[in-house]
Amino acid sequence: MKVAAIQMVSEVSCQANLLSAAELIQQASEEGAELVVLPEYFCILGAVDTDKLDIKESFGQGPIQEMLAAAARRHNIWLVGGTLPLEVPGDNSRVYNSTLVFNPQGKCVARYDKMHLFKFKKGVEQYDESRTLVPGTAPAVFDLKSLDGNSWRIGLSICYDIRFPEFYRALTDLGTDLVLVPSAFTQTTGAAHWEVLLRARAIENQVWVLAAAQGGTHQNSRKTWGQSMVVSPWGQVVSQLATGPGCVIAEINKTELATVRTNLPALEHRTL
Repeated sequence: MKVAAIQMVSEVSCQANLLSAAELIQQASEEGAELVVLPEYFCILGAVDTDKLDIKESFGQGPIQEMLAAAARRHNIWLVGGTLPLEVPGDNSRVYNSTLVFNPQGKCVARYDKMHLFKFKKGVEQYDESRTLVPGTAPAVFDLKSLDGNSWRIGLSICYDIRFPEFYRALTDLGTDLVLVPSAFTQTTGAAHWEVLLRARAIENQVWVLAAAQGGTHQNSRKTWGQSMVVSPWGQVVSQLATGPGCVIAEINKTELATVRTNLPALEHRTL
């Protein structure tokens, strides 16, 4: 199955970001991708963190979700909408940071609300997602039958989740073959840890990993690391994009997955 991780440098304008995303989705489709994944906050990286509250949507309706559904139908693809802000009933000051999955008919078939909320402080560089986000409560997977007839179970995760190996082991226990990681890693943390974390999660769980990232200097002066990539179950980076907008395209297959798990049956050797 051919897959695509879209890399963006999202702006403060949601409408501008939706237009950019649509162009990159079309590019990925034209290159033959069946599954296309957008990065975290593809729809906005605001001038201030609370800007995401201004574009929040109710689950199942809104212009961001309509754009994603229409793009999935138009290109006949599985489309994973990076993340977008969904309203929290009874809480006007925070949102869920949510991944939505649309099938080729444009139907939303899966939702995952980010469970682990990023907090980091190094000098003047500070982040605390708990100020504007409510954490999700459960992992999520969905099933995809590719054009070659293979069935894939795909696990959903978002950015900071990658630092929590027990979360990915839970996805593996649910039968996951491929893990998606839409992200907006900071330049500081990305330079230090991004690739090693992605490869570690692939190796220890013997799964494919598809990571779609923000990558560049944004209008709000934030710098994101980029390096969107596809990692094999053996931990090899098979395709990668450094910085700037674009598509990372790769072929993934069930044969390599089965071979790795047969040759090194580490998942069967667990004692805890």
